[in-house]
Amino acid sequence: MEQEIKDHPVVSEEEWLKARIALLKAEKELTRHSDEVARQRQQLPWVRVDKEYVFDTDKGKASLADLFCGRSQLLIYHFMFGPEYEAGCPSCSSIADDFNGFAVHLAHHDVMLAVVSRAPLAKLQEYKQRMGWSFPWASSFGSDFNYDFKVSFTEEEQRSGAVAYNYRTGNVSSRANEIEALQETPEAGKKIAATVGTDWPTYTREAPGMSAFVLKDGVVYHTYSTYERGLDGLWGMYQWLDRAPLGRNETGNTMWFRRHDEYGDKGKAGSCCA
Repeated sequence: MEQEIKDHPVVSEEEWLKARIALLKAEKELTRHSDEVARQRQQLPWVRVDKEYVFDTDKGKASLADLFCGRSQLLIYHFMFGPEYEAGCPSCSSIADDFNGFAVHLAHHDVMLAVVSRAPLAKLQEYKQRMGWSFPWASSFGSDFNYDFKVSFTEEEQRSGAVAYNYRTGNVSSRANEIEALQETPEAGKKIAATVGTDWPTYTREAPGMSAFVLKDGVVYHTYSTYERGLDGLWGMYQWLDRAPLGRNETGNTMWFRRHDEYGDKGKAGSCCA
């Protein structure tokens, strides 16, 4: 996507260095604050998970404890792929593009990464093959897992507006990133939903998130969950764009990105040099 480059201050190297050093101070403060937040995150109390959940995986039926695959820690990405979807959410898909690369490093650091969605396993496997992914992806179809961890909602909840998401209660269709698109472009909701082959209400009965668990003495504990912009730090693409001259450049269009196989030749890394 070609971006308009507006006029911007142009200064000498000395003036730039002065401004850069001032920014470095702010960056260091942010890093230190981030370290402190991480410490607080790890100090959260745990909640014992006594409920039995059954997942469908490539290796058959599995419990939540089975998803640890011998590790003591489990990180689950709640991927938006409902039973009615024909394809995975494009936002979740762009986040998941990074998983193959770092999952192996996490596994060797006693942390298992898994993805869970409500769609039947066959749909997940087909989409996973299309995307060229190899990370573990389990189906929670038929279980309460997504509902209990506040990333799936019933039609009744949606109609009543009593949807609990990101630690507040309200209409799921008012999730921050989507509503901005709807306000600026009335047809945006339909376009977003169309990318997964469904309508807006059905699309928004699923939501993104991630949850962390620990396995101690055979017992699973829930330690942390985050949603909405709490996922920004997991989105590798955003970390790079935040350091690019024009930033994320999302104004007026939250769906500027596509699945990696939908860009065409221009989307291939290094294609300009081919």
